[in-house]
Amino acid sequence: MFKRLFFVLLVGALTGVAVHASAPAKSDSLTLKPTSTEAQAAALSARFLTRFQYDAKPLDNAMSQKIFKAYFKALDGNKLYFTKKDIDHFSSLRDGLDNAIWDQNLSGPFAIFNLYIQRATQHLNYARSLLKKGFDFSKQESYDYDRDKAQWAPNEKALDALWRKRVKNDWLRLKLAGKDDATIRKVLDKRYKGYIDRIDQLDSQDAFQTFLNAYAETTDPHTDYFGPRAAKNFDIEMKLSLEGIGAVLQANDEYTMVREVVPGGPASKSGKIHVGDRIVGVGQGAKGPITDVIGWRLDDVVDKIRGKKNTTLRLEIIPGKTGLDGKHKIITLVRKKVTIAEQAAKKKVIQVTSKNGKVTRRIGVIELPSFYEDFAARSAGDPNYKSATRDVAKLIGQLKKEKVDGIIVDLRNNGGGSLSEAVSMTGLFINTGPVVQVRSSNGSVDEQDDTTKGMSWSGPLAVLVNRGTASASEIFAAAIQDYGRGLIIGEPTFGKGTVQNLVNLDRFSQSEKNPQYGELKMTIAKFFRITGGATQLRGVTPDIAFPKNGDEKLFGESTYDNALPWTHIQPAQYKPVANLKMLVPMLEQRHLKRIADSAGWKLMMDEMHTYEKNRNKTTVSLNYAKRLAERKHVEAVQKAFRKRHQKINGDKTDTEEVTLDDGLTPGERSITAQIKQQKEADKATDEMLDEAAHIVSDEVGLIHTDTKLASQVLPYHGKKIGATD
Repeated sequence: MFKRLFFVLLVGALTGVAVHASAPAKSDSLTLKPTSTEAQAAALSARFLTRFQYDAKPLDNAMSQKIFKAYFKALDGNKLYFTKKDIDHFSSLRDGLDNAIWDQNLSGPFAIFNLYIQRATQHLNYARSLLKKGFDFSKQESYDYDRDKAQWAPNEKALDALWRKRVKNDWLRLKLAGKDDATIRKVLDKRYKGYIDRIDQLDSQDAFQTFLNAYAETTDPHTDYFGPRAAKNFDIEMKLSLEGIGAVLQANDEYTMVREVVPGGPASKSGKIHVGDRIVGVGQGAKGPITDVIGWRLDDVVDKIRGKKNTTLRLEIIPGKTGLDGKHKIITLVRKKVTIAEQAAKKKVIQVTSKNGKVTRRIGVIELPSFYEDFAARSAGDPNYKSATRDVAKLIGQLKKEKVDGIIVDLRNNGGGSLSEAVSMTGLFINTGPVVQVRSSNGSVDEQDDTTKGMSWSGPLAVLVNRGTASASEIFAAAIQDYGRGLIIGEPTFGKGTVQNLVNLDRFSQSEKNPQYGELKMTIAKFFRITGGATQLRGVTPDIAFPKNGDEKLFGESTYDNALPWTHIQPAQYKPVANLKMLVPMLEQRHLKRIADSAGWKLMMDEMHTYEKNRNKTTVSLNYAKRLAERKHVEAVQKAFRKRHQKINGDKTDTEEVTLDDGLTPGERSITAQIKQQKEADKATDEMLDEAAHIVSDEVGLIHTDTKLASQVLPYHGKKIGATD
């Protein structure tokens, strides 16, 4: 599963007047200091990483140099805050971070973090000072905004020059969007001040997590450290549930706002909380004081709203409809267990009609965002524990009742999750047998088998993948391909062939009190296909390939400098249930003919090409006339694309304007506008999914007309294999 540093799953609620407490802040000295608990957690993590990591490396001077580089990159990846002089000031730590961890002395890493806070605040204040004078946009100069591979600025003067161009670009973007100078000054000053406020809210846990992650990720691309806050959110992400009120929140200026009300949760059932409402206070219990949370960081507000189920909290809100001057309301809610249905498996049916209109086939689609599993509930023996496999099995049952002819499992952008879920979900589509081989660091190989007889679905099957399909998703897709059980359609996948285990560091504390060490997600093994090959680096190659969008240059296992190499082992003892080799060329021929005649596919390709061309740009002009001409060109291209969409969809009533850069950040846009934009995106035609449905429909047609072909491509064709199908 991909890293989500400082991931916050936003679930909360709103309103109250009363006790006004200031937002949590750092110590009066404004200098963050490591705690003894953090120093102990660092040393404990090092012991695990140097002994039990799959490809364990010593924590020595060589590793220290890598951590040093990774730490500065994590803090200042675009090289906007530190100068070369700053880096050189800490040169003694290049070879000393290993000793800092082993000796439990983190003063050096924290000194770097404190300088980061100082430099970031300094440069943002400089940015604010530039707003008073304004800029001359008639000059011919440009701004290089991609500084990932740039050198550190030699001095403050060079950084000031860079910041001047950055602020000038921010101003120009708003100017091109039609804002006047007074409005631009107000927007940008508020933006930069907001950045400073958020920097001021950084605490010791932020500093420690950033540093220890620099170490963890240096050992392996998928090894992470989760501080106590992040560990809670990772747990929620895996089990898709939490105890709270059921509202998705986001930061907007100084306020915490409701972005979504989760159906079935306490907030939804109350009928008193709505999208756009602002949370200004949170109180515990029916009579406890309400704490003012204006200006708080989002995760601190979320922590106050979450709590044990059946406990009461009161929220003070400003209703979204009334504006900031509206009357405050106090709402009392009782926390309950909330299921995050948005991230669970979903289904739909696509109807595919033949060219002559005589045949319509129903293709079921199961969209799976991740391989989630509530490990704790399962371990506790809860018969209703949350499981991706269970949810998918239910959806298959529903699709069968809807009499679908074939099923597509959509794993695009599914970053993985539980290994056991990948194995058990494969079992829904095969009878029994090995699914994946897992090799530990000592060379021993453990075969993970599906032992449940029968299949939930034995009909035509396809798995839709892209570059974002990774880890557990690749295990599933590879097994389906190796058994000949279904078609793999789409782009080559991510190429992550390693297994991670979550280590609760608190379990290894020598203290009776809870030390809050956090958790370590550590690479402990590599997984291999049942054929013996690895998905590491190479991923899963589709049977029918869709166009790449260029992500492979920036995204995927092969882009990591420290990725483990591709290797192979002995194949497992397994027998393919079908052979699709005869079928694939016929389907591919029909696919190529269809997309050659498809206006929608051609439009998708043109949009993809335009997107990739724009994404490859790293420099923008700061000349108004030139940027205005570029903006008009973008507008013309978008209008042309929209007309083509309207023609294809036959929608003559679509009068929505093209979406051009408004110069704003997400937090500066209204939530209503963001939701509207997301809904528009969700309504857009998914050409790749539709084409995958046509491919499966073609398979169904070929099977129905050719009994011999059906016997080759369908598992156990004509034989009774179990009671589940």
